Amino acid sequence: MTKNMINKEIFTKKLSAWYIIFFLVGAVLFGVILNAVRAINMAEHDAFALVEISQNPIDETNSEFLREKNARLRMNPIKGVYLTAYSAGSEKKMAEIIDLIDRTELNAVVIDIKDYTGKVLYDSEVELANELGLENNITGDLKELIVSLHEHNIYAIARQTVFQDPILARKKPEWALKNINGGLWYDYKGLAWVDPSIREVWDYNLAITKEAIAMGFDEINFDYVRFPSDGPMSALKYNNGDLEKYEVMGQFYEYLDEELDKYPVKISLDLFGFVMEKTGEDDMNIGQRLEDALDEVNAICPMMYPSHYPSGHLGLANPA
Repeated sequence: MTKNMINKEIFTKKLSAWYIIFFLVGAVLFGVILNAVRAINMAEHDAFALVEISQNPIDETNSEFLREKNARLRMNPIKGVYLTAYSAGSEKKMAEIIDLIDRTELNAVVIDIKDYTGKVLYDSEVELANELGLENNITGDLKELIVSLHEHNIYAIARQTVFQDPILARKKPEWALKNINGGLWYDYKGLAWVDPSIREVWDYNLAITKEAIAMGFDEINFDYVRFPSDGPMSALKYNNGDLEKYEVMGQFYEYLDEELDKYPVKISLDLFGFVMEKTGEDDMNIGQRLEDALDEVNAICPMMYPSHYPSGHLGLANPA
């Protein structure tokens, strides 16, 4: 055998060895990637299966937990009491409330999870809330509280303020409504607002909502879903361009519907009582119209407070 033939044979054997090594490494990497993709797909499938089961009360394979969840979502009518975060965080007060509900026709509670201060009132894992120091855990172990409520067949509603959010406005001024003379705009109570037209504000609130759903709430009630109504309005700079205010709010309602449609939870909105009387394009300059919300949420909660109505309304000298 010539020297060239021997060298060629050695080279061929080395090349074959490298092919085998590359093949083995590639097979291992492919297997790792395939398993990772399968794990992600299985997790997504399980998550959607949970939602599917929760929406199918006649399936005998459903767990007792999901059957109870579905039964609560079908409660009608809902008769509840409103609780501040401080009340929800008090064992004594909650024992009194649960006892009251057990003895009466009441069947629900409304608990603040984010109020007019903008503070998130429970132990939150939402990244932005922790990054900017927006959390103030007053409620304590909220998940455990909801378990206790459900043991008494009590429907749990989370109240979440949205666009009246003075602390987020200060921490993220680029998301805030501005004064035409510079700086943030403040209402008559000295509270700043975030801009309802900014998508990042929607996403932040949605993250809080999804966390509340994961804790077990049966309904999320959104308050302050509007533009400001009181304050130096002539100094308020709007950033919604060619969109009417009601179009901005309508898009927000659609966003909530699309993002939360697969979750076993109901959605409700607090709207001014006057909204029930308005027609056409009249959104009272705050963006609230009944027709924009009706097809996007499960319930509308009209704020029929006497103090919201001016003197002479309905022929009453002083409606308040």
